[in-house]
Amino acid sequence: MRAAVFDRFGEPAEVLRVAEVPTPEPGPNQVRVRMIASPINPSDLLYARGRYSIIPETPASPGFEGVGRVDAAGPGLYGKALVGRRVAVINGDGGNWAESVVIPAMQAIPVPSSIPDEQVASFFVNPATVLAMARHELAVPKGAWLLQSAANSELGKMMIRLGRHDGFKTLNVVRRPEAVEELKALGADAVIVTEDGPIPEQVRRVTGPEGVRHAIDPVGGEIGTGVFEALGPSGTLLAYGSLTGEPIRVDTRLMISGRRSLRGFWLGHFMRSRSKAAALPLFVQVGRLIRGGVLSTTVGPSYTLDRLAEAVRVAEQPGRPGKVLLNLRG
Repeated sequence: MRAAVFDRFGEPAEVLRVAEVPTPEPGPNQVRVRMIASPINPSDLLYARGRYSIIPETPASPGFEGVGRVDAAGPGLYGKALVGRRVAVINGDGGNWAESVVIPAMQAIPVPSSIPDEQVASFFVNPATVLAMARHELAVPKGAWLLQSAANSELGKMMIRLGRHDGFKTLNVVRRPEAVEELKALGADAVIVTEDGPIPEQVRRVTGPEGVRHAIDPVGGEIGTGVFEALGPSGTLLAYGSLTGEPIRVDTRLMISGRRSLRGFWLGHFMRSRSKAAALPLFVQVGRLIRGGVLSTTVGPSYTLDRLAEAVRVAEQPGRPGKVLLNLRG
């Protein structure tokens, strides 16, 4: 079978290649999934650069989520019951950018036929992260402000729609002025542009002198620092990425006197902290909100493995028209 692999860390378009590798066989409580599609997420590209939370041994293959159909199962009743079913493929170790992949049976999530393949491919990483941060980690109440950077990303747009659905207000930070009207049309309550001035000052012009109590940031560096400084007393910033590779600079006086906090968030840790019984309602909520258009993904162009380098370049273009998918049907 074919798979996208890298033997060294570096720029994805340069280090990724398509290789013939052995078709994997499932072991106990595992299933093999014949992949249909997998998205190109920022985490996949950081993984190939050696800058993700998981640093793999090479050769390795990216791909933490996707959609496929179970075609084989190892010993174990649950896995055998999945054979022939279409599933969302949750792969915490990476490897979904391949024609077939073996995963634990419990990480193959059956999905209803009413959700198309393109949405199932992005069923987990962004939608579950949005729900976990807004409803569980921050528990943003109705009427409250949520401040987010990288607001014109796919995850950022989902958070805006969830805010409209759940009743909280979103204050959105973008770098490109042309993104302002797009996000307002989507339902953003306020949008600020980094080049228009310091983030804390712009935020307080919108919210008042207290700032915000809930914030998320995947960027780090100067933008993440500005988001933290926009927090009001008892405010919390969840850092769920580091796209710049630069640290958030924290004035500890703000943490001590104002009880402001900075916490890291990684979906993998969040899911591992929950029992299988507790995780099931989250998947049900994700499916329902995807069908309702709240956590749906804007789908962009699709590429076969033969056009892998082009696909990863397009996935990193600013203002790209939706999530780029790898078509893995073979």
